Amino acid sequence: MHTNTEAELLAPQDWIFPVPIAYGPGRLSEIGTRCRSMGLRNPLIVTDRGSAGLPFIGALKGFLADAGLRCDLFSDISPNPRDDEIGAGRARYRVGGHDAIIAIGGGSAMDGGKAICLTANNDVDLWDFDYLKPVPELGAAQPFPILITIPTTAGTGAETEATAMVTHVEKGMKFCIDHPDVRPALALLDPELTVALPANLTAWTGADAMTHAIEAYIVPGFNPLCDGMALEGLALIARWLPVVMREPGNVAARGGMLVGSCLAGVAFLKGLGLVHAISHMVGAEYDTQHGLTNAIILPVVLRFNLPGLEGKVARMADAMGLQDRTVEAFIAEIERMLDEIGIPTSLGEIGVPSDCAERISEKAMHDSAAGTNPRVATADEVRNLVEIAIAKAR
Repeated sequence: MHTNTEAELLAPQDWIFPVPIAYGPGRLSEIGTRCRSMGLRNPLIVTDRGSAGLPFIGALKGFLADAGLRCDLFSDISPNPRDDEIGAGRARYRVGGHDAIIAIGGGSAMDGGKAICLTANNDVDLWDFDYLKPVPELGAAQPFPILITIPTTAGTGAETEATAMVTHVEKGMKFCIDHPDVRPALALLDPELTVALPANLTAWTGADAMTHAIEAYIVPGFNPLCDGMALEGLALIARWLPVVMREPGNVAARGGMLVGSCLAGVAFLKGLGLVHAISHMVGAEYDTQHGLTNAIILPVVLRFNLPGLEGKVARMADAMGLQDRTVEAFIAEIERMLDEIGIPTSLGEIGVPSDCAERISEKAMHDSAAGTNPRVATADEVRNLVEIAIAKAR
């Protein structure tokens, strides 16, 4: 198994695929000059409520001010962003006369920033950008704002792609929204921003990234670009997640996780599966942390999906450096890792009641991720998976 050296992970790197990426410790300090080079004067910073008072927000504002830029902060974003919050963010963008959006934080900040970007300069209804609907037609006078993404967790991998998951409050469901012209002009990956992440969030977001890599890789279809990124992302995560849990101040390990998360996020452009289909709906109803929810559900769905995929399991096992490449051994290793990083063993432990299984499963069947699951599942089978995840997932 190829492994990156610590020296490589501590050195600044600039990549241009799939969007311009600036990677390296301390690179947040470049944000002011980079914004100026894009011709920006007044970006709107978008983050979630839990991140609004954290040091990286103050540092970001300071770097922008040092470069002579004005800015404002919008932080009314829930852990599972809601459509009414996106509307409030669009209003803030317009009132402030902003010319760009800087989304900084975890997955909710990324989703919130991208969703606000979709609607900031037009009057199209948010839900007209639903991933499964025809792409809305926009005039040349309605350009999307420049979008900059700065992840502060190594989990969601949402910093390079255009999609966003938003909760439809009235329906109590999450939906994927996007537009092909909303692409980050810059993704800035600074592992120093993740060093202060609490142990539980390090575990939950790391498990989220691992889930992305696994689910994306086993999606059917020929997409060697996404498959390659999924396997390399999984290799990085398998190596560095245990290290960051033991050594939270290890910047190289934080960097390995941040790059692994980014690669896994690119990989799931190929699609995801029932872990996410179920998790999205649990999060929409019970506002559970997305990575944690994924991590609990993951073994249940793997036991359903992996029989018959022995060839793909062997390649994932190779990426993780495992000697035993069987389905049973692979699932056992995933469960061992989840135990090691302290993931609860059931959704019931995080407040999801047993009587919601039928409702959650019905909603999950309509999720876009269900359509790319490698094994077609009936409504009864999905309900059974939800019931197991609530009672005892591993």
